[in-house]
Amino acid sequence: MKDLFDKIYRDKGPLGKWAEQAEGYFVFPKLEGEISNRMKFQGKEVITWSVNDYLGLANHPEVRKVDAEAGAKYGSAYPMGARMMSGHTHLHEQLQNELAEFVNKEASYLLNFGYQGMVSTIDALVGKDDVIVYDVDAHACIIDGVRLHLGKRFTYKHNDVASIEKNLQRAEKIAEQTGGGILLISEGVFGMRGEQGKLKEIVELKKKYNFRLFVDDAHGFGTLGKTGAGAGEEQGVQDDIDVYFATFAKSMASTGAFIAADQEVIDYLKYNLRSQMFAKSLQMQLVEGALKRLDMLRTMPELKEKLWENVNALQNGLKDRGFDIGTTQSCVTPVYLKGSIPEAMALVKDLRENHGVFCSIVVYPVIPKGLILLRMIPTASHTLKDVEETLDAFGAIRERLENGTYKRMSAAVAAAMGE
Repeated sequence: MKDLFDKIYRDKGPLGKWAEQAEGYFVFPKLEGEISNRMKFQGKEVITWSVNDYLGLANHPEVRKVDAEAGAKYGSAYPMGARMMSGHTHLHEQLQNELAEFVNKEASYLLNFGYQGMVSTIDALVGKDDVIVYDVDAHACIIDGVRLHLGKRFTYKHNDVASIEKNLQRAEKIAEQTGGGILLISEGVFGMRGEQGKLKEIVELKKKYNFRLFVDDAHGFGTLGKTGAGAGEEQGVQDDIDVYFATFAKSMASTGAFIAADQEVIDYLKYNLRSQMFAKSLQMQLVEGALKRLDMLRTMPELKEKLWENVNALQNGLKDRGFDIGTTQSCVTPVYLKGSIPEAMALVKDLRENHGVFCSIVVYPVIPKGLILLRMIPTASHTLKDVEETLDAFGAIRERLENGTYKRMSAAVAAAMGE
């Protein structure tokens, strides 16, 4: 019999094997200073394109004031206990009611964290006789939720309506045999590619197939739609989303999340969500802070307008310079390049050290081998000066990409790794 840890000693995983070269710089980097368009990295000021503070609320003075006052009033402990036992307050209810109204649903329920909330919601919605159909590019929290499912599940090709329909047909055959139902899961905005889910087309399929639609709109909430209510509002199908999910970790610049649906569905979920039933309630400081942030989403449209001014300037500028940003339909701005992990390291180091531009690097296994994704998140805190400096930096690296400089620089790294 083997030692359980043998596999750990032998194989650190596709990312872990790079830990010695990457940790502290390419992964687990330390950005310092107040959350803003410009922060410090290893003692140098960098333009920061890696923080999901879409509306610039993280250090907005009104938000900071409410957060501080709530912290002084309640501390970080109140309320103690799970919501069902001793952690429920009228402010939790108020926030739920206001969130439901904002996203045009009958009711909503607070979640302590987006990731665990998504996992637990999927688990609560389906039983062993039910079938799940979901996008192959779904976020890790959706994949982990699906893993808990004891019944059948099918993935469809990313945003491919024909593939969705084919898998709904497969799901219906299974559901007819088991007597179960079908849950279709999509994202409102896919966080790596920036594409919106095909929500309008999926809703149209309800005319032919009997399924319920669950949408993870973490990146759409606050950024898309006339009022900021998300991808469903943007595509005119919010009413047809059966269960709507969004997190506070993006536009709201905080911690927590919520689900919204018909009252009867929410009543069921709040009594069956294990991650909430057996976990401490969302603390009051975060609840009061979320109420303030939601009010600003409703009453300060200029925040979203400034965000999109920066988004359009950055994305159009990148395209004008010949960079491939895919088919993003959101604030998420991917830049696709071909190359190895060592080449990606060389390129990113050049951007950070020589041009003062900090953006996230995404490589295999998150995306296919041979591809490099530089993921940029414009926010309302950025300025057009930030955009211009960044575009100049990307223009400067184009020559090095084309003449093989990064490939030669990466060869030494690859040799050191025995690649």
